[in-house]
Amino acid sequence: MAITAKMVKELREKTGAGMMDCKRALQETDGNIEEAIDYLREKGMSSAAKKADRIAAEGSTYIEVDNNTAVLLEVNCETDFVTKNDQFKQLLTDLGKHIVKHQPETVEEVLQQKLDGQENTIEAHISSTVATIGEKISLRRFTVLNKTDNDAFGAYLHMNGRIGVLSLLEGTTDSDLAKDIAMHVAAVNPRYVSRDEVLEEEVNHEREVLKSQALNEGKPEKIVEKMVEGRLGKFFEEICLLDQSFVKDPDQKVKKYVADKGATVKTFIRYEVGEGMEKREENFAEEVRSQMKQ
Repeated sequence: MAITAKMVKELREKTGAGMMDCKRALQETDGNIEEAIDYLREKGMSSAAKKADRIAAEGSTYIEVDNNTAVLLEVNCETDFVTKNDQFKQLLTDLGKHIVKHQPETVEEVLQQKLDGQENTIEAHISSTVATIGEKISLRRFTVLNKTDNDAFGAYLHMNGRIGVLSLLEGTTDSDLAKDIAMHVAAVNPRYVSRDEVLEEEVNHEREVLKSQALNEGKPEKIVEKMVEGRLGKFFEEICLLDQSFVKDPDQKVKKYVADKGATVKTFIRYEVGEGMEKREENFAEEVRSQMKQ
Protein backbone atom coordinates (compact mmCIF):
# COMPACT_ATOMS: atom_id res chain seq x y z
CA MET A 1 0.00 0.00 0.00
CA ALA A 2 1.28 3.47 -0.88
CA ILE A 3 2.12 5.48 2.25
CA THR A 4 0.99 9.09 1.79
CA ALA A 5 2.20 12.25 3.49
CA LYS A 6 -1.25 12.68 5.03
CA MET A 7 -1.04 9.24 6.66
CA VAL A 8 2.40 10.01 8.09
CA LYS A 9 1.14 13.35 9.41
CA GLU A 10 -1.84 11.71 11.16
CA LEU A 11 0.31 9.03 12.78
CA ARG A 12 2.92 11.59 13.84
CA GLU A 13 0.29 13.78 15.52
CA LYS A 14 -1.30 10.82 17.31
CA THR A 15 1.95 9.37 18.62
CA GLY A 16 4.59 12.08 18.74
CA ALA A 17 7.03 9.76 16.95
CA GLY A 18 9.48 10.94 14.29
CA MET A 19 8.41 11.13 10.65
CA MET A 20 10.68 8.34 9.42
CA ASP A 21 9.62 6.09 12.30
CA CYS A 22 6.00 6.78 11.39
CA LYS A 23 6.67 5.99 7.75
CA ARG A 24 8.38 2.71 8.70
CA ALA A 25 5.53 1.76 11.06
CA LEU A 26 2.96 2.35 8.31
CA GLN A 27 4.99 0.27 5.88
CA GLU A 28 5.22 -2.57 8.41
CA THR A 29 1.44 -2.49 9.01
CA ASP A 30 0.35 -1.95 5.40
CA GLY A 31 -0.99 1.51 6.15
CA ASN A 32 -3.22 0.56 9.11
CA ILE A 33 -3.09 3.57 11.47
CA GLU A 34 -4.21 1.73 14.63
CA GLU A 35 -1.77 -1.15 14.06
CA ALA A 36 0.97 1.38 13.35
CA ILE A 37 0.25 3.09 16.70
CA ASP A 38 0.66 -0.26 18.46
CA TYR A 39 3.84 -0.96 16.47
CA LEU A 40 5.42 2.32 17.60
CA ARG A 41 4.39 1.78 21.21
CA GLU A 42 5.76 -1.76 21.26
CA LYS A 43 9.06 -0.46 19.91
CA GLY A 44 9.13 2.25 22.57
CA MET A 45 8.81 5.06 20.03
CA SER A 46 5.47 6.43 21.17
CA SER A 47 3.97 7.68 24.41
CA ALA A 48 1.23 5.34 25.65
CA ALA A 49 -0.90 8.25 26.71
CA LYS A 50 -0.79 10.31 23.53
CA LYS A 51 -4.05 9.29 21.92
CA ALA A 52 -5.77 12.66 21.61
CA ASP A 53 -7.20 13.79 18.30
CA ARG A 54 -5.43 16.69 16.70
CA ILE A 55 -6.79 20.18 17.32
CA ALA A 56 -7.81 21.83 14.09
CA ALA A 57 -10.71 24.27 13.69
CA GLU A 58 -11.20 27.58 15.47
CA GLY A 59 -14.20 28.53 17.58
CA SER A 60 -15.35 28.37 21.17
CA THR A 61 -17.10 26.19 23.71
CA TYR A 62 -19.85 27.65 25.87
CA ILE A 63 -21.82 26.56 28.94
CA GLU A 64 -25.32 27.63 29.91
CA VAL A 65 -26.84 26.58 33.24
CA ASP A 66 -30.50 27.04 34.15
CA ASN A 67 -31.43 25.54 37.53
CA ASN A 68 -31.29 21.75 37.05
CA THR A 69 -30.40 21.77 33.35
CA ALA A 70 -27.09 22.63 31.73
CA VAL A 71 -25.57 22.44 28.27
CA LEU A 72 -22.01 22.40 26.94
CA LEU A 73 -21.79 23.32 23.26
CA GLU A 74 -19.15 24.01 20.61
CA VAL A 75 -19.46 26.54 17.79
CA ASN A 76 -16.80 26.62 15.08
CA CYS A 77 -15.54 29.47 12.92
CA GLU A 78 -12.63 30.01 10.57
CA THR A 79 -10.33 32.27 12.61
CA ASP A 80 -9.66 32.78 16.28
CA PHE A 81 -10.22 36.51 15.81
CA VAL A 82 -13.97 35.94 15.34
CA THR A 83 -14.35 34.39 18.80
CA LYS A 84 -13.69 37.83 20.29
CA ASN A 85 -16.52 39.38 18.24
CA ASP A 86 -19.53 40.52 20.32
CA GLN A 87 -21.98 39.08 17.79
CA PHE A 88 -20.27 35.70 17.95
CA LYS A 89 -20.45 35.81 21.75
CA GLN A 90 -24.14 36.71 21.55
CA LEU A 91 -24.73 33.76 19.23
CA LEU A 92 -23.19 31.44 21.83
CA THR A 93 -25.54 32.85 24.47
CA ASP A 94 -28.58 32.56 22.19
CA LEU A 95 -27.79 28.94 21.36
CA GLY A 96 -27.06 28.03 24.98
CA LYS A 97 -30.31 29.51 26.31
CA HIS A 98 -32.36 27.89 23.53
CA ILE A 99 -30.88 24.41 23.98
CA VAL A 100 -31.21 24.49 27.77
CA LYS A 101 -34.87 25.47 27.47
CA HIS A 102 -35.94 23.09 24.70
CA GLN A 103 -33.44 20.23 25.21
CA PRO A 104 -33.28 18.97 21.61
CA GLU A 105 -31.48 15.73 20.92
CA THR A 106 -29.48 16.53 17.79
CA VAL A 107 -27.82 19.45 16.03
CA GLU A 108 -30.15 18.88 13.05
CA GLU A 109 -33.15 19.25 15.34
CA VAL A 110 -31.81 22.48 16.84
CA LEU A 111 -31.21 24.05 13.44
CA GLN A 112 -34.83 23.57 12.39
CA GLN A 113 -36.31 24.99 15.61
CA LYS A 114 -37.39 28.61 15.81
CA LEU A 115 -35.55 30.97 18.10
CA ASP A 116 -37.87 32.16 20.87
CA GLY A 117 -39.70 35.33 19.93
CA GLN A 118 -38.60 35.16 16.30
CA GLU A 119 -39.93 33.77 13.03
CA ASN A 120 -36.49 32.65 11.92
CA THR A 121 -35.06 29.22 12.60
CA ILE A 122 -31.80 28.70 14.46
CA GLU A 123 -30.20 27.85 11.11
CA ALA A 124 -31.34 31.20 9.67
CA HIS A 125 -30.13 32.99 12.81
CA ILE A 126 -26.67 31.47 12.37
CA SER A 127 -26.72 32.37 8.66
CA SER A 128 -27.53 35.96 9.56
CA THR A 129 -24.51 36.07 11.88
CA VAL A 130 -22.37 34.58 9.12
CA ALA A 131 -23.50 37.30 6.71
CA THR A 132 -22.58 40.00 9.20
CA ILE A 133 -19.22 38.59 10.36
CA GLY A 134 -18.13 37.23 6.99
CA GLU A 135 -16.93 33.81 8.11
CA LYS A 136 -18.40 30.34 8.07
CA ILE A 137 -19.90 29.59 11.51
CA SER A 138 -21.49 26.32 12.58
CA LEU A 139 -22.93 24.64 15.65
CA ARG A 140 -20.86 21.46 15.81
CA ARG A 141 -22.12 19.62 18.90
CA PHE A 142 -23.71 19.92 22.32
CA THR A 143 -24.50 17.82 25.39
CA VAL A 144 -27.36 18.48 27.79
CA LEU A 145 -27.19 17.28 31.42
CA ASN A 146 -29.98 17.21 33.99
CA LYS A 147 -29.68 16.95 37.77
CA THR A 148 -31.77 16.98 40.93
CA ASP A 149 -31.87 19.61 43.67
CA ASN A 150 -29.40 17.44 45.64
CA ASP A 151 -26.71 17.48 42.96
CA ALA A 152 -24.28 20.04 41.58
CA PHE A 153 -23.03 21.15 38.17
CA GLY A 154 -19.43 22.24 37.70
CA ALA A 155 -18.87 24.62 34.78
CA TYR A 156 -15.42 25.62 33.58
CA LEU A 157 -14.16 27.32 30.43
CA HIS A 158 -10.40 27.40 29.84
CA MET A 159 -8.58 29.87 27.59
CA ASN A 160 -11.73 31.81 26.73
CA GLY A 161 -13.59 28.65 25.80
CA ARG A 162 -10.84 26.78 23.97
CA ILE A 163 -11.65 23.94 26.37
CA GLY A 164 -15.03 23.56 28.05
CA VAL A 165 -15.93 21.09 30.80
CA LEU A 166 -19.27 20.39 32.43
CA SER A 167 -19.27 18.03 35.43
CA LEU A 168 -22.13 16.53 37.43
CA LEU A 169 -21.66 15.49 41.06
CA GLU A 170 -24.30 13.62 43.04
CA GLY A 171 -24.86 13.85 46.78
CA THR A 172 -23.70 17.45 47.08
CA THR A 173 -24.92 20.93 46.19
CA ASP A 174 -21.37 22.32 46.36
CA SER A 175 -20.91 23.90 42.92
CA ASP A 176 -17.37 24.98 43.86
CA LEU A 177 -16.40 21.34 44.41
CA ALA A 178 -18.00 20.40 41.09
CA LYS A 179 -16.11 23.21 39.37
CA ASP A 180 -12.83 21.99 40.89
CA ILE A 181 -13.49 18.60 39.30
CA ALA A 182 -14.29 20.29 35.99
CA MET A 183 -10.99 22.19 36.17
CA HIS A 184 -9.15 18.92 36.84
CA VAL A 185 -10.80 17.34 33.79
CA ALA A 186 -9.82 20.33 31.66
CA ALA A 187 -6.18 20.01 32.74
CA VAL A 188 -5.68 16.23 32.78
CA ASN A 189 -8.19 15.10 30.13
CA PRO A 190 -9.39 11.73 31.45
CA ARG A 191 -11.55 9.67 29.11
CA TYR A 192 -13.69 7.87 31.69
CA VAL A 193 -15.03 8.48 35.18
CA SER A 194 -14.02 5.07 36.54
CA ARG A 195 -12.45 1.76 35.57
CA ASP A 196 -15.93 0.22 35.30
CA GLU A 197 -16.58 2.29 32.18
CA VAL A 198 -13.53 0.98 30.28
CA LEU A 199 -14.49 -1.77 27.86
CA GLU A 200 -12.92 -5.17 28.53
CA GLU A 201 -11.79 -5.22 24.91
CA GLU A 202 -9.80 -2.03 25.43
CA VAL A 203 -8.20 -3.36 28.63
CA ASN A 204 -7.23 -6.64 26.94
CA HIS A 205 -5.79 -4.76 23.98
CA GLU A 206 -3.71 -2.58 26.30
CA ARG A 207 -2.54 -5.66 28.20
CA GLU A 208 -1.26 -7.26 24.96
CA VAL A 209 0.53 -4.07 23.90
CA LEU A 210 2.21 -3.76 27.32
CA LYS A 211 3.24 -7.42 27.20
CA SER A 212 4.87 -7.00 23.78
CA GLN A 213 6.51 -3.82 25.00
CA ALA A 214 8.03 -5.56 28.03
CA LEU A 215 9.27 -8.51 25.99
CA ASN A 216 10.86 -6.14 23.46
CA GLU A 217 12.66 -4.47 26.36
CA GLY A 218 14.29 -7.82 27.06
CA LYS A 219 12.50 -8.49 30.35
CA PRO A 220 12.39 -12.16 31.49
CA GLU A 221 9.08 -13.77 30.53
CA LYS A 222 8.47 -15.01 34.08
CA ILE A 223 8.20 -11.45 35.42
CA VAL A 224 6.46 -9.92 32.41
CA GLU A 225 2.93 -10.71 33.62
CA LYS A 226 3.53 -8.97 36.95
CA MET A 227 5.07 -5.99 35.16
CA VAL A 228 2.11 -5.77 32.82
CA GLU A 229 -0.40 -5.64 35.66
CA GLY A 230 1.61 -2.88 37.30
CA ARG A 231 1.73 -0.88 34.09
CA LEU A 232 -1.97 -1.52 33.57
CA GLY A 233 -2.59 0.33 36.82
CA LYS A 234 -0.70 3.27 35.35
CA PHE A 235 -2.87 3.01 32.24
CA PHE A 236 -6.03 3.36 34.36
CA GLU A 237 -4.53 6.37 36.14
CA GLU A 238 -4.03 8.04 32.78
CA ILE A 239 -7.57 7.55 31.48
CA CYS A 240 -9.87 7.26 34.54
CA LEU A 241 -10.78 10.38 36.52
CA LEU A 242 -11.25 8.66 39.91
CA ASP A 243 -7.81 7.00 39.70
CA GLN A 244 -5.98 10.27 39.06
CA SER A 245 -4.15 12.44 41.58
CA PHE A 246 -6.25 15.55 42.12
CA VAL A 247 -4.55 18.59 40.58
CA LYS A 248 -5.32 20.84 43.56
CA ASP A 249 -4.16 18.21 46.08
CA PRO A 250 -1.80 15.70 44.40
CA ASP A 251 -1.50 13.65 47.60
CA GLN A 252 -5.11 12.51 47.15
CA LYS A 253 -6.86 10.61 44.41
CA VAL A 254 -9.93 12.30 42.95
CA LYS A 255 -12.12 9.45 44.23
CA LYS A 256 -11.08 10.01 47.85
CA TYR A 257 -11.15 13.79 47.59
CA VAL A 258 -14.76 13.74 46.41
CA ALA A 259 -15.86 10.92 48.74
CA ASP A 260 -14.49 12.77 51.78
CA LYS A 261 -16.96 15.52 50.94
CA GLY A 262 -19.85 13.07 50.71
CA ALA A 263 -20.14 13.27 46.93
CA THR A 264 -19.69 11.07 43.88
CA VAL A 265 -18.86 11.97 40.28
CA LYS A 266 -21.80 11.03 38.08
CA THR A 267 -20.34 12.16 34.76
CA PHE A 268 -18.38 14.84 32.92
CA ILE A 269 -18.29 16.23 29.39
CA ARG A 270 -15.10 17.75 27.96
CA TYR A 271 -14.92 19.56 24.63
CA GLU A 272 -11.73 20.93 23.11
CA VAL A 273 -12.30 23.20 20.13
CA GLY A 274 -11.64 21.47 16.83
CA GLU A 275 -10.60 18.09 18.21
CA GLY A 276 -10.82 15.44 15.51
CA MET A 277 -11.36 17.98 12.73
CA GLU A 278 -9.07 18.41 9.75
CA LYS A 279 -7.12 21.64 9.52
CA ARG A 280 -5.51 23.40 6.59
CA GLU A 281 -2.59 21.35 5.29
CA GLU A 282 -0.41 24.47 5.01
CA ASN A 283 3.15 23.39 4.09
CA PHE A 284 3.33 20.28 6.26
CA ALA A 285 2.64 17.88 3.39
CA GLU A 286 5.60 19.23 1.45
CA GLU A 287 7.79 18.86 4.54
CA VAL A 288 6.80 15.21 4.90
CA ARG A 289 7.30 14.46 1.21
CA SER A 290 10.83 15.82 1.32
CA GLN A 291 11.60 13.68 4.37
CA MET A 292 10.13 10.55 2.79
CA LYS A 293 12.33 10.93 -0.28
CA GLN A 294 15.48 10.66 1.85
